[in-house]
Amino acid sequence: MSVRTGALLIHGLGGTQFDLGSMHKVLQRAGVETHAVTLPGHGGQPEDLVTVSYEDWLDAITASYHELAPQYDTFHVMGMCLGSLLALALCERVRHSKGNLVTLAPPVFIDGWSTPWYRQLRHLVYWIPGMSGRMKVEEDEPFGIKNATVRAIVKAKFARGDNFHYRWVPLACIRQVDRLRKKVLAGAHKISCPTLVVHAREDELTSMKSAEFLLAALPDARVVVLENSYHMVCVDNDREQVVNSVLEFFGYPSLPPRRVRGADKA
Repeated sequence: MSVRTGALLIHGLGGTQFDLGSMHKVLQRAGVETHAVTLPGHGGQPEDLVTVSYEDWLDAITASYHELAPQYDTFHVMGMCLGSLLALALCERVRHSKGNLVTLAPPVFIDGWSTPWYRQLRHLVYWIPGMSGRMKVEEDEPFGIKNATVRAIVKAKFARGDNFHYRWVPLACIRQVDRLRKKVLAGAHKISCPTLVVHAREDELTSMKSAEFLLAALPDARVVVLENSYHMVCVDNDREQVVNSVLEFFGYPSLPPRRVRGADKA
């Protein structure tokens, strides 16, 4: 009787499965059946996010988890950016013990080097009626990517209007991320499954403080620090290291080394 292994992969804010790079393909080749979930408010227009709450996101992935997890002997949970916060909240909610948890660039704190000094003022704007629904938070260079070649590709995709990532998100959506961050800060210590935290030292959105918090709060956590990437770790210079770290964490052999075109053009 064959042993089945599955994984639920959760994308980032305003994103799609592009956020996770080759992760689906690599895991499938290793024998892991991967499942993607499109979060509420995604896959359409940025305006769709105005009325969405973090509870809507969490309920959606909880429903997917309860549908999928019973089908497997081992079932892992993985998230990127917002997806990693949701993965943490999910594992706390369902008391996940059927597999491991991977958090990629988890923004437990929004305090990276590109965040403006006035970032905390957003909490005041939240209280102005209707304002957070009208204000736009634009995606801008470096788009979370240190690799110049990949960044140019992403910039061209935005210019063409490709539907791989929202060009902006409403501030109301950032408010939901802040609410979710508070939930993770309060409940991380309740997560018992083995957890891998992958974080870039130069992440422009969230500093190493996020990884340090999770390492201290989670009962069974390990951290991989990337030295040549920004926030979008699955598509940046260290993407091969990210993939191999996940494979090893799940108990699979690493991919053979190969030269990644453009990896040195930071």
